[in-house]
Amino acid sequence: MLDYPSLTAISAVIREGTFERAAASLGITPSAVSQRVRGLEERLGAILIVRGQPCVATDLGRTLCAHLDRVRLLESDLAPSLGSVAGGAGERLTLPVAVNADSLATWFPAAAAAFGRVADVSLDLALDDEAHTAERLRSGEVMAAVTAEREPVQGCRTIPLGTLRYAACASPDFVGRYFAGGVTAAALERAPCLRFDRRDHLQTRWVRAVVGAERIGPVHWVPSTHGFLDMTLVGLGWGMHPCAMAEGHIADGRLVDLAPACRVDVGLHWTATRLQAAALRRLTQAVRAAAATVLVPP
Repeated sequence: MLDYPSLTAISAVIREGTFERAAASLGITPSAVSQRVRGLEERLGAILIVRGQPCVATDLGRTLCAHLDRVRLLESDLAPSLGSVAGGAGERLTLPVAVNADSLATWFPAAAAAFGRVADVSLDLALDDEAHTAERLRSGEVMAAVTAEREPVQGCRTIPLGTLRYAACASPDFVGRYFAGGVTAAALERAPCLRFDRRDHLQTRWVRAVVGAERIGPVHWVPSTHGFLDMTLVGLGWGMHPCAMAEGHIADGRLVDLAPACRVDVGLHWTATRLQAAALRRLTQAVRAAAATVLVPP
């Protein structure tokens, strides 16, 4: 059996970043927190927290904290029946979720807000590429994820959400400098483009579809969805933007759609653990409803 008071101390240290703040949140002394953490590490024969500023969890530490979150969510459903004997009364529950940046910048905030209105649970969002969020589920780090993977994850249920559609855009000034003669393979080899990170290949997919080529011009790396849009608006480069974010700027003339007939689609899914917790069901309902307002139906 796991020592749940010690595991609660570890979770508090990871959440708060220091032993002192963890102690304050738990209403005990920093020495007591340190003893609980050290005791569990000694019993397991493994380091669970990397001490620093802030303290961070090891892989095993993250797994154990995720387990504690699951236990707490299940126990919270029993609270109405247990009444005053329910343990942990007043503790704020946490639901860890992995989500991709473009969803977080478009439709996911509406899902989070709707969930917040019906559940007294904190969301702990982990940001990752949609092709890699499912790995956080497999590792036990999160309980649910917005992912591009269709493949099932053991112990989880996958629900298609729809397609996030992208358009290639540039500022009018940028188009005048680089695409005055049209969007050609030669022009695309000269024109700077924007990429989110090394795993972002939407630009290459679009170039292949439009001109049948693979090569693109110089790259600026911009790991922020809103920053990506801002850099495009000021003419740093061309890039792929969620249509939900770009359409207003295109209509107002601040952006030019480089190939209106060509879109790149990314199918998104909601994969969540089969844990029978009310909070997880409510989040799933909120995610499906919010996705339906922006994504192209599956």
